[in-house]
Amino acid sequence: MNHATTAATSAAPRTSYPPVEPYEQGMLDVGDGDLVHWEVCGNPDGKPALVVHGGPGSGCHPRMREAFDPARYRTVLFDQRNCGRSTPHASDPAVDLRHNTTHHLIADMERLRVHLGIDRWLLYGGSWGSTLILAYAETHPERVSEIVVPSVTMTRRSETDWLYRGVGRIFPEEWERFRDGVPVAERPAELNSAEDLLALLAAYSRLTESPDPAVRERATADWCAWEDAVLSAEPNGSAHPYGDRPSAARRALVRICAHYFSHGAWLEEGALLRDAGRLAGIPAVLIHGRHDLGGPLITPWELARVWKAARLVVVEDAGHKGSATVSAEVVAALDGFAAAHTGTEAQPGRQDG
Repeated sequence: MNHATTAATSAAPRTSYPPVEPYEQGMLDVGDGDLVHWEVCGNPDGKPALVVHGGPGSGCHPRMREAFDPARYRTVLFDQRNCGRSTPHASDPAVDLRHNTTHHLIADMERLRVHLGIDRWLLYGGSWGSTLILAYAETHPERVSEIVVPSVTMTRRSETDWLYRGVGRIFPEEWERFRDGVPVAERPAELNSAEDLLALLAAYSRLTESPDPAVRERATADWCAWEDAVLSAEPNGSAHPYGDRPSAARRALVRICAHYFSHGAWLEEGALLRDAGRLAGIPAVLIHGRHDLGGPLITPWELARVWKAARLVVVEDAGHKGSATVSAEVVAALDGFAAAHTGTEAQPGRQDG
């Protein structure tokens, strides 16, 4: 494997580019009654890149555009099915999520690539976004030029089990509150295995679709309280990154998360790691915070052991919410790949005056 390196900050490293607005956007009909919102910003003749957001169900944020040099990248962002600006929106419990699976999202990404006339693109995204990136790249490796991933996950059932039952050993009061958010009659009698945990998450999925608005709101609040607890030991970022979201975005996020996690993201356990050989030859930078409690470092470590073209960067001052060092590493990686594409010299330490 390529040995992991520890991030070391340089003097005044660049952590972002100035805000930029899309020059093109639209709604892509992906079938099943779903319209996926997309936008493009930067240089129309630049290196193509696709931003794959997390969650699942978080939607895109304008800040995601700022990791890319707008002079050198043609940056594409899209809101995955039923979240962000895509329609119909999962905050409406009547919206059917049957056609919202990992495999549908892979097909949506490929349909968007064809729609925009892109041959190959760099993929960037973290957390759930990294799972979707890996699934897409292993399905369509010939369409991927490079990959940059902060906060690596593969959404294995074992990882989801750790995120809840495992971390519950560190936050027992909060875990008990989350467990008790599901009525006794609707939750597993025991929570002794990953399968039991998935059954609990499936119960949450049903609660988010209840005809009673109070039930839906309570389930959403309980879910967000747990996710915020998992991140509560990290000093960077918002104190309540889940609970402070706008109400419709929060409801969609929780509903889609419960939908995906309770189904193991429709991926055979360990399949992304097993099939990592399909990524051979795709250069990648994997950036992971040492203190990521919800997504431990073992996941990118295992991936980098079998993906020889990937370089793992361990950031000592970060967890899942990232840090300025993580942002600097992301920008440096993207600048490096842009420089290789254009034949120009990257300047990852440069800042705007």
